[in-house]
Amino acid sequence: MSSLSTDQARVSDQTRWFAEEVQPHEPALRQWLRTRFPWLTDVDNISRDAVVRIWRRHESSGGKFLRSPKAMLFGIARNAAYDEGRRRAVAVINSVAEIERLSVLDEHADVAEAVSTRQELEVLAGALRELPDGCRQVLTLCKMYGNSPKEVAKRLGISEHTVRAQIAKGLRRCAEFLRHRGVNGRSHETR
Repeated sequence: MSSLSTDQARVSDQTRWFAEEVQPHEPALRQWLRTRFPWLTDVDNISRDAVVRIWRRHESSGGKFLRSPKAMLFGIARNAAYDEGRRRAVAVINSVAEIERLSVLDEHADVAEAVSTRQELEVLAGALRELPDGCRQVLTLCKMYGNSPKEVAKRLGISEHTVRAQIAKGLRRCAEFLRHRGVNGRSHETR
């Protein structure tokens, strides 16, 4: 058998393996991702990425067939979803934690950036409205008006520890509010 025939046979075996062992699981994988990770915005992309990764792993193993391609496919997709969740959480928390850096009246902003900033402020205002009164007051005084925790504690007649606890609680709740609405935080440049 010539080398060309051997290569063709190997490609044919890989194609058959892929068609029988991987492809049939793609619809179930997408549905599972939508159910398990409802906040994912691009399930198809994660599904395709998982399929490509399992194909590459199969190729790198020299065409040796994986014991459980379905389990590996779902595991790869699960890990990719977790990675996406971690990236989003960090971005949202950074976005909320950097409220004071948000430039509302940037004279150099173009229209698209101004609209985007306004939308961010509207979503952020919704997140702040959802906070308990005391938490909202502390977060607003510290992050929006730039008061130190010590100044806020004195002004409100509460301990500095309570102020810091309310800030942490408020930032967590705002981040969760944004995450549940599928908002991707974006880093704002330090001005």
